Amino acid sequence: MKDRTIDYILRTTWLAVQKMYNEEASKFESTMATGFTLLSIDRDKGTASTSLGPKMGMEATSLSRILKTMEAKGLIERRPNPEDGRGVIIHLTDFGLEKREDSKERVLIFNEAIKKNISEEKLNHFYEVADVINELISNKKIYDQNDK
Repeated sequence: MKDRTIDYILRTTWLAVQKMYNEEASKFESTMATGFTLLSIDRDKGTASTSLGPKMGMEATSLSRILKTMEAKGLIERRPNPEDGRGVIIHLTDFGLEKREDSKERVLIFNEAIKKNISEEKLNHFYEVADVINELISNKKIYDQNDK
């Protein structure tokens, strides 16, 4: 592709990052999705299952598959929400906390490698551009919403 589009660069970069994380996670008998979930659960208080999906930007069906697998592996446990008996709080087990640290270490290594190779100014521009893209999408400012 001669003129790479913004979405093409975002997609190919994300796929490369995802592949890298999955290769690294496989060394720990895990996946990137599991690691991301471990990092998204509050290590001390747990996280309500209903707020976990939106926090991670995932659909409930995809998340429930991941949580079921994580529970079977002994990484998490579901406990009733003391404030709302109908709800569930996802808590990390001791094993889950251990695996969370592995995931956190991998993320920090990735971030340090990027910071060593890209100036702080360029990284700040990257963050600004990402924020604008997310804002345009979340506020539905890219496509005319009257075209439905």
